Amino acid sequence: MTDQPDIAPVRRFLIGLQDSICNAVEALDGQSRFAEDSWQRAEGGGGRSRVLKQGGVFEQAGVGFSEVRGDTLPASATAHRPELAGAPWQAVGVSLVFHPRNPYIPTTHMNVRYFQARPPGRAPVWWFGGGFDLTPFYPFDDDIRHWHQLARDLCQPFGGSSRYAAHKDWCDRYFFLPHRSETRGVGGLFFDDLNEGGFADCFAYQQAVGEGFMRAYAPIVERRRDTPYGERERDFQLYRRGRYVEFNLVCDRGTLFGLQSGGRTESILMSLPPLVRWEYGYTPQADSPEQRLQAYLRPRDWLATPSA
Repeated sequence: MTDQPDIAPVRRFLIGLQDSICNAVEALDGQSRFAEDSWQRAEGGGGRSRVLKQGGVFEQAGVGFSEVRGDTLPASATAHRPELAGAPWQAVGVSLVFHPRNPYIPTTHMNVRYFQARPPGRAPVWWFGGGFDLTPFYPFDDDIRHWHQLARDLCQPFGGSSRYAAHKDWCDRYFFLPHRSETRGVGGLFFDDLNEGGFADCFAYQQAVGEGFMRAYAPIVERRRDTPYGERERDFQLYRRGRYVEFNLVCDRGTLFGLQSGGRTESILMSLPPLVRWEYGYTPQADSPEQRLQAYLRPRDWLATPSA
């Protein structure tokens, strides 16, 4: 592959990635299938949003592919890159969020994306971004170690332990709710503005992250899908889903970029859970499994430190 930036192979990879993940999720769920909405964006581009509802495992799972372009970048994209103001741009990506029904299966998110802009009179500016993270309600140390071990393994060809450490730390810092002083979950990988090492190397890393996601998540689902639960666990799951909503609507740059750039609102907000509840002044019972979660909502070296 040439090391010149080229959106075409990225587009092909991401379309195939959406297909492969949807096929894997349908097999894992065993009951429901994805419904697809294809859509076009007035300013340029479009996508296909796929949502699985009321499945055997997943209460809702959304996997979206989008390719959008425009003549002028929105403010959310130029706040830290003012030299790109007014530049024509293109962005292509796959984003997903899975909300399982069983509270013992973690919620998860993955996104891989590519962006390029052409400032007048200058060479194209491009970068890759993405990652995946895990949000358990009733955490299991074995699941978290498996998740992070796979993340570290896929980073090995791309800088080894230093790549994993940097993108794991970035994930901890990004998926953080400052108004709650807690992380959204137990992290994973996150990166943005990645162009170091050239286009081919960055694209290979994006492929590794995208293809590694189901290898990380599916074994956790298989281990926890038949764990018995009752009303107490379900209520706590719905309460904690409220934190997911708070992050997506208050903190997430991707949500803001999508809305500011005229994206399809229904597709942008398909990451939100189908059911959620808020409770004023909720305090978990002392020494309960619900209270135990708090100890996991801070950055930690999950592959080195003992369990909470």
